[in-house]
Amino acid sequence: MSEAELLALGLLCLAAFAAGFVDSIAGGGGLIQLPALMLVLPGYPLAMLFGTNKLASIFGTGTAVLKYSSKLSLPWKVLIPTAGAALVGSATGAQVASSIPNETMRPIALVLLVASSGYILWKRDLGNGEKPVPSFREQLVIGIISGLLIGFYDGVFGPGTGSFLIFVFVSFLGMSFLRATASAKIINFATNFAAILVFLKSGNILFQYALPMAFFNMAGGFTGSHMAMLRGNKFVNNFFLFSVGLVAVKLIWDMISGF
Repeated sequence: MSEAELLALGLLCLAAFAAGFVDSIAGGGGLIQLPALMLVLPGYPLAMLFGTNKLASIFGTGTAVLKYSSKLSLPWKVLIPTAGAALVGSATGAQVASSIPNETMRPIALVLLVASSGYILWKRDLGNGEKPVPSFREQLVIGIISGLLIGFYDGVFGPGTGSFLIFVFVSFLGMSFLRATASAKIINFATNFAAILVFLKSGNILFQYALPMAFFNMAGGFTGSHMAMLRGNKFVNNFFLFSVGLVAVKLIWDMISGF
C-alpha cells in the first residue's frame, strides 16, 4: 500500500473501533463507520462501501453476541424465530428498496426514533430491571412481527435498526436494557450475515480494507459489551438515548443537506 492508502486505512480502523464500541452498547455504529468509508474512499461505488461496511461490522456484532451470551441468559426460543423473521423482512425490503426513496423513509424513521426515545424518557424505570413478561406465545408473536417489520425497514433504509429492536424488547418483552441490547445484536448478526452473502456474490467487498477494519470493529465490540455489563442497565439506558440522538441528528442533517 502507498502512504496515502495506509493513512486511509488507519483512519478507517479508528472509525471501525468507535463504531464497534457504540454499536455493541446501543446500536448506531453504522453512523460512524459507513460515513467514514464514504469520506475516505470517495472514488468507490456505494455498493462496495456498503459491502465493506457490513463485513467489518459483523465481526464486532459477533464478538458482542459471544460476550453477552457468555454472561447473560437470553430467550433463544424467541430470538431464533425473530431472527428468521428479520431475515425474511430484510430480504423483502432489499428487493423493494429501489422503489421507496430515502426521502420518504427519513421523516418516518425520525418520528419513530423521537417517539421511542420520548417514551423511554417518560418511563424512566423502563428497562432498568427485568419486568413481568408476556406468555411464551405472546413473546413469539411480538418477536416475529417486530422481526418482519424492523427487518423490512433494515432492508429498505437501515439507520436506527438496533435502536428499534432494543425499544421493542424493553417495552413489549419486559427485558432489561442489557438483555435487550444483547438480543438485538443477535438479530443484527442474522440480517448482516444475509446481506454479506449478497455482497460476496456480487463482488462488492473491499477485503484490503474490510479485514483490518473487522479486527478493530471486534476490539470495539468487545470493549463496549464489556463496559455495558460492567456498568449495568442505567449506563446502557443513557447510552441508548445518546445513540438515538445521534441517529436523529444524522437524519435531520441528511434531510437538510439533501444527501
